[in-house]
Amino acid sequence: MYFSTWTKDELDLALSLWENPKVAKYIHKNGIFTKEEVELRLNNEISNLEKVGVQYFPIFFSKSHEFMGVCGFRPTKKSGELEFGIHLLPKFWHKGLATEAAQAIIAYAFTSLKINSIIAGHNPQNNASKKLLAKLGFKFVRNEYYPPTGLNHPTYVLSEYHSCD
Repeated sequence: MYFSTWTKDELDLALSLWENPKVAKYIHKNGIFTKEEVELRLNNEISNLEKVGVQYFPIFFSKSHEFMGVCGFRPTKKSGELEFGIHLLPKFWHKGLATEAAQAIIAYAFTSLKINSIIAGHNPQNNASKKLLAKLGFKFVRNEYYPPTGLNHPTYVLSEYHSCD
């Protein structure tokens, strides 16, 4: 797999991911994003890259160049900290690809970006995300209200990089 960066010409890819009800049910309180919300999300990802050098990077299969989803970061208010997230299209769930993408992006954050810590949360009904964060070495710190879903999400922190092999 390889990571890329978003361009405004890739709205179709963004729509294929964030308009997918199986993906949106874990990250949006209405269980679906509108086209306008996806466009805003895409513009925010592009802006985050321009302003702070990170985004939820699009990921693709190396040989077929098929779009798989996104994996990356958004800035937090705390210096030296990023918020991790990954959203994959359902056909790529439960194949180990989330672990592979997450390990690569986390290594990048600690080694190249020299960040101090990474936070992450997940929808309380998303057990796959809970297992992924534990496998990656994230430690539970608190439940935190997450406005996009209207739920309290378990929130975790990772303060050092280690491979989960």
